[in-house]
Amino acid sequence: MASLRCFLRSGKKAVSVVLRRELSKSSPVAVQVNVRDALNQAMDEELERDERVFLLGEEVAQYDGAYKVSRGLWKKYGDKRIIDTPITEMGFAGIAVGAAFMTAFSSCAWAVSSIMLCFQAGLRPICEFMTWNFSMQAIDQVINSAAKTYYMSAGVQPVPIVFRGPNGSSAGVAAQHSQCFAAWYGHCPGLKVVSPWNSEDARGLLKAAIRDDNPVVFLENELMYGVPFDLSEEVMHKDFVVPIGKAKVERQGTHITLVSHSRCVGFCLEAAAVLAKEGVECEVRKGGSLQAEEHHPNREARGWQHHVVGVLCCRRDWCPAFNYLDAPAVRVTGVDIPMPYAKILEDHSVPQIKDIIFSVKKVLNM
Repeated sequence: MASLRCFLRSGKKAVSVVLRRELSKSSPVAVQVNVRDALNQAMDEELERDERVFLLGEEVAQYDGAYKVSRGLWKKYGDKRIIDTPITEMGFAGIAVGAAFMTAFSSCAWAVSSIMLCFQAGLRPICEFMTWNFSMQAIDQVINSAAKTYYMSAGVQPVPIVFRGPNGSSAGVAAQHSQCFAAWYGHCPGLKVVSPWNSEDARGLLKAAIRDDNPVVFLENELMYGVPFDLSEEVMHKDFVVPIGKAKVERQGTHITLVSHSRCVGFCLEAAAVLAKEGVECEVRKGGSLQAEEHHPNREARGWQHHVVGVLCCRRDWCPAFNYLDAPAVRVTGVDIPMPYAKILEDHSVPQIKDIIFSVKKVLNM
């Protein structure tokens, strides 16, 4: 009987402890979102947030986009804000730039020797090129109309426009549709040039680009559209943006630094994982913005999709940090030939993981 009373007493205490205990709170589970859907969400949220935002381009409306990036937007926002255009890049790029130029005179004060005009910014177009190779048809509008206006007016006349679409090499499209325009547009004053890698970049950088008063060239990668990445609750928030002009360390390391953009960031991370098994710890830095990035490297091997971008960035970062370098910067680039059609030749023409590993070992004298 005494043992029974003891058991009941201990059971009562256990129950009271359970009742007093708070429920455990687990951290929010990351959501998997591919790059295509991240871009779609960014445009959807910005279209909803600001009625001045609209999208135009070839097949962006009823067909949901050539790569389905604008899927569902036409049904939600209608013909006035999701606009299908003819196959005339010069024409619809000019319409988009003109829409960004639209201003309203909110006040006009006349004085003896001066006229004061207060401008209110116009619309915020997103101009989609089916591929950046076709932007050559519209380069006069992109450079001479959009880029130069904001730059030459010292910011008095904003040009809030985003030019976006797939850039660089894809698969089986040969030399005609494999050009990388990062260096082309990176040379032009007045343009901000960004090149996202993962879903966080795609979502955050596109939202930042749409809200920016500068014309922004947004270089996507066709081969990354279907690749899923984990996104945190913070990234999925409607007000989350990735600041333009900031680099990010994707992997910490102490022996060598790999810097890249777009799809090659993934190659650098995979190469770093292989090298870690051999005792080499690589720092991997992602440059989402191809202008005004913040790099302070000590020892570098650089992997870029386009060799001219690599030259400029090596010079920009190498010269100020020369006394901190233990070895010269090395560029891992594509072969200087027209892109072949055959897959086996195509794979040998663009940077691969093995090329990055080889360059790292060469720099470290391994």
